[in-house]
Amino acid sequence: QVQLIESGGGLVQAGGSLRLSCAASGRTFSRYFMGWFRQAPGKEREFVAGMPWSGSSTYYADSVKGRFTISRDNAKNTVYLQMNSLKPEDTAVYYCAARLNSQRQYDYWGQGTQVTVSS
Repeated sequence: QVQLIESGGGLVQAGGSLRLSCAASGRTFSRYFMGWFRQAPGKEREFVAGMPWSGSSTYYADSVKGRFTISRDNAKNTVYLQMNSLKPEDTAVYYCAARLNSQRQYDYWGQGTQVTVSS
């Protein structure tokens, strides 16, 4: 059974930092692309950052470039999202997701973790 479990969300003041973690289990993810998404109240879910499990390329939404960094620890089967210089508009539920490199649709999703940035 595949599981993606996010953690690390919380309340932080504007300008602060948080690191989200996504612990992946239940299969080998070497052929998967890992993504972070977020959904704010009343808004559609949007892509934030992503990277292939095997490889070093990284991808970011324009709104987070230069502030957020995605990384992974293969030994721990965990993907991270380091978020710096947080803004109130970053407030959202953040989700980890996985899809095959050859697909566009994400097959697996975590339950989400709330990030709230106060002004």
